[in-house]
Amino acid sequence: MLFTRKSLAKLIVPLIFEQLLNVTIGMVDTIMVASCGEAAVSGISLVDSINILLINIFSALASGGAVVTAQYIGKGDTEQGCESANQLVIAVIAVSAVISAAALLFRPLILRAIFGAIEPEVMDNALIYFMISAFSYPFLALYNAGAALFRSMGNSKLSLYTSLVMNLINISGNALLIYGFGLGVLGAALATLISRICASVFMFVMIVNPHNPVHVHHLFPLRVNWKMVKNILRIGIPNGLENSMFQIGKVLVSSLIASFGTVAIAANAVASNIASMQVIPGSAIGLALITVVGQCVGAREYKQAREYTFKLMLVNIASVGLTSLIVCLNVSRIAGWYHLTSDTASLAAQLMIIHGIFAPCIWTPSFSLPNALRAANDVKFTMIVSILSMWFCRIMLSYILGRYMNLGLIGVYIAMICDWAVRAICFIWRFWRGKWMQKQYI
Repeated sequence: MLFTRKSLAKLIVPLIFEQLLNVTIGMVDTIMVASCGEAAVSGISLVDSINILLINIFSALASGGAVVTAQYIGKGDTEQGCESANQLVIAVIAVSAVISAAALLFRPLILRAIFGAIEPEVMDNALIYFMISAFSYPFLALYNAGAALFRSMGNSKLSLYTSLVMNLINISGNALLIYGFGLGVLGAALATLISRICASVFMFVMIVNPHNPVHVHHLFPLRVNWKMVKNILRIGIPNGLENSMFQIGKVLVSSLIASFGTVAIAANAVASNIASMQVIPGSAIGLALITVVGQCVGAREYKQAREYTFKLMLVNIASVGLTSLIVCLNVSRIAGWYHLTSDTASLAAQLMIIHGIFAPCIWTPSFSLPNALRAANDVKFTMIVSILSMWFCRIMLSYILGRYMNLGLIGVYIAMICDWAVRAICFIWRFWRGKWMQKQYI
């Protein structure tokens, strides 16, 4: 067996703690900004919907590099694994730099084109946060690439420790710049930028260490290995298109939510933040599946890949069920942390409960299981399903239920559950048929 219970636990447990840390810090960050008013929370929420779209482009490349590297590790070819690490770092830095420049140049146009006529105070905060966020993209890209490479080696502790330091810097910066200097949204953005710079520098120092089985070496002068880049892009591009189209859809839905008013924007921001906490184990296990299935596929051990995936998905459903139950039993208390108005807090609580009811059995196969397919190079199917489901379920139904049937934000969340259900059915069917076992790139 390529993995024992102990090795799986060593991979998954740090990922769970890392996800918990990131979500918790996200909550604390939102609470800190909430002290500046709902316009500040709303402005950051709108920009974050765009940030996630842009960040996912190079995050997809990192995932593509991680899949290729994991397969080479499973095959026992660490030399090619190092070469894939080299090419991944070059690719993510180049792509993120272009994205950063475009965001800086066109941020007012982007915000107005997507969100249109929103309240002036919300727009002012969004412009500030977007500008500082754009500077951080290359640093975040490098950090994500390094973390993905270490996960492909089965080492998830390093990204946990790095994330811990990054988030401590972020929170300390928030406390100093928001409360100490009264910089509000600008302070929150600067703290995030500084923390990402520190994390990227540390991760780069670690990934060039020759004692790692896979490491970056001979990076300068820059040399592009097009064959290796092609292998990475075969996975990264479909994954990037899938994630990008998914986030474009979320941005369009955010635009619809913005038309419901500041109460809806703030309630959605808080509910989305808490929803991330409900699916922490699922996100962690989804990342672990890339390493586990990728190494199994590299070793041509498809039976083990199937067995590991089945067992991890059962653990996934049980753990997401537990976290969702804890959140649902404490929604009123959680909503009170954000200093919201009564209407906003009530709406946010309803959204948390809706999400918590359906997350265990529907979210897990719709967002964790496809990572097993991607790790086996079956990326086109996941891309097609995700894009079609996003546009025909989540977006269309959001407008039908939310606007035309006057269900507002509740209608948007019902559409989201329908999107999950379609994805889950398609991915379970694909995995069960076993066609993913026929995909080979290395």
